[in-house]
Amino acid sequence: MSEFFTSIFGGGMGSMYLEAFITTIKITVISTAISYVVGIPLGVLLYGTSSGGIFPNKVLNSVIGFIVNMIRSIPFIILLVMIQPISKIVIGTKIGDDAFIFYLVVAAIPFVARMVESSLKEVDAGVIEAANAMGSNNFQLITKVLIPEAKPSLLVGGAIALTTILGYTPMTYLVAGGGLGQLAIQYGLYRFQPKVMYVSSILLIILVQIFQEGLSFLAKKLDKRAKNS
Repeated sequence: MSEFFTSIFGGGMGSMYLEAFITTIKITVISTAISYVVGIPLGVLLYGTSSGGIFPNKVLNSVIGFIVNMIRSIPFIILLVMIQPISKIVIGTKIGDDAFIFYLVVAAIPFVARMVESSLKEVDAGVIEAANAMGSNNFQLITKVLIPEAKPSLLVGGAIALTTILGYTPMTYLVAGGGLGQLAIQYGLYRFQPKVMYVSSILLIILVQIFQEGLSFLAKKLDKRAKNS
């Protein structure tokens, strides 16, 4: 057994796995956080300007919806190539972890915005009517009613977004980035070391489970409906 683990983690591979593991977490968490910072206001705007929203605006909703749908329809690998010149302007480089985070954020924002819009639509209309009757303005309605009431759904959506973004991280090798995907490709595929590929894949699966179960547990804790049932 010791020889088995030595063959996998020996020769400095253990530290490489650890570094790749941490890099993958960093890329995933930062990308998801930035995507939500931009995606939540965009999702609120999509919800608010819809026909049943709190400040309907058909033209604005159509324009934003078209842009969101257009970006979502582009495969990630193609989008990555298309926006490299923009990354050079914004980030200062087309390659590396920082550039890859930029590519992930651009791809994830429309996805997050649609999930936020969907979560807000699940809020009970009676709660919104009660807030309106108490004289709440749109800002108060969004910050004190809609988002708090949609929090469990938003957290479930966050778990989906996090695991989806994590699923794209193996593509870091395309832009000379790091992480478990790069390790699996560079050492497992190109250097014909299948053990490295398998271990990297297992570590990615573990990360998915941690993120998924952690956020799902938190969502259940915050779900008032589950507490009252």
